[in-house]
Amino acid sequence: MPNGDVETIDKGGQWVNRVIGEPERSESYSSKEEAIEEGEALAKELGSTHSVVESEATGDITDSQE
Repeated sequence: MPNGDVETIDKGGQWVNRVIGEPERSESYSSKEEAIEEGEALAKELGSTHSVVESEATGDITDSQE
């Protein structure tokens, strides 16, 4: 993926939009639908592409904040 593209991924039950090459612009969401909607809007704002990495939902947030 080129720098500036937006990717929506599941990180332990929490959905995250990350901008490739710009980790400071990453944001997390409680629902997949919200993350996808915001990811599409961000990609449009940046003039880049948006992709969703599908994964099976667990319903648990297991990412540590360390």
